[in-house]
Amino acid sequence: MVSVKIKEGHHIQISPGKHSELIRNIIEQMAPRFLPNSTLIYVGDTGEKWGYYDQELAGNLLFNVQQHGKMPDVILYVEDKKWLVLVESVTSHGPVDSKRYIELEELFGNINADKVYISAFPDKKTFTHYAQEIAWETEAWIADNPTHMIHFNGDKFIGPHKK
Repeated sequence: MVSVKIKEGHHIQISPGKHSELIRNIIEQMAPRFLPNSTLIYVGDTGEKWGYYDQELAGNLLFNVQQHGKMPDVILYVEDKKWLVLVESVTSHGPVDSKRYIELEELFGNINADKVYISAFPDKKTFTHYAQEIAWETEAWIADNPTHMIHFNGDKFIGPHKK
């Protein structure tokens, strides 16, 4: 099992594998660096399907996790900015491409928060394989270069795209 620190003194266990290792990096490295003070709402797990789910916070934001297959791998909330951050862990399945962007927009369309879409990759090789598929108005993060973010968002750095 992969142990993931979700907050001080609280760990969860998710299924072993590259996908879960990347999820741990998203939560333990990317979120504190680029989304300080964010709160974890949901973690998908390849084995158990529900690695973690803060039902109270999700309910306060007016959404309910119903279909695991449609959910992104990690959902975070940045309360002071009112951002709902939807992260795909890309190891064997694709990034937030234009089709996935539309799916997530529909799934979370009733949320009164700006949405931020991030595709996370374990390494540059995996990123390069999927780079041409990444949707505009999204972000990309590579775990083996954790201090950098790649912006497919022309008008600003990390944050929601204003239509």
